[in-house]
Amino acid sequence: MCIDRIPFLKQLCPYCEKAALDGVTHSKCLKKLRLNGVFSVWAYEGVVRTAILKLKYKFAKEIAKELSEYMAIYLVNQPIFPKNSILTPIPLYFLKENFRGFNQSELIGELLADQMGWNFNSDILIRKRLRRPQTELKGKERRENVRGVFAFNSKHKLTNQPINKSFLLFDDVYTTGSTLKEAAKVLKRRGAGEVWGLTIAR
Repeated sequence: MCIDRIPFLKQLCPYCEKAALDGVTHSKCLKKLRLNGVFSVWAYEGVVRTAILKLKYKFAKEIAKELSEYMAIYLVNQPIFPKNSILTPIPLYFLKENFRGFNQSELIGELLADQMGWNFNSDILIRKRLRRPQTELKGKERRENVRGVFAFNSKHKLTNQPINKSFLLFDDVYTTGSTLKEAAKVLKRRGAGEVWGLTIAR
């Protein structure tokens, strides 16, 4: 895919979208946002965009391994997240996952977590409603579309986790951040410590 030649992104605060070291949410913005930061590796264009679309809609699962490997090569030299982080992929609604046969974020996320030495848990969150694809919406519509779509899986108890655990919400593409922000809200309400977003592209 020649993805090794693609430049990496400069990171932004997920709230004000101004430059931020390692995508950390600015302290003044953190009061208004549940996410401690968002880190996106590449811009959603060119080879990266083509790879993600092929994985999602052409079911080219072999691309997941290559994407995860290149992400790990970069992230291993970026000491952003602690080793004991729990990577949690953004869940798909079960009917959508059954149709596709896999959740692309779970597929890449599990490979990436293994390469980075992170913990991995794919069922902390449940997507309880099927809504319109976010790609069809803009701005406020995106926020409204994901409101209340996630639920915490009651078999987990975050209060039993060490407080130094960080949760990494993993998704393929960051656009407005509505999906990550809504998922982070659910985790924080159930006692999570830091919650970060990590995406392939923005």
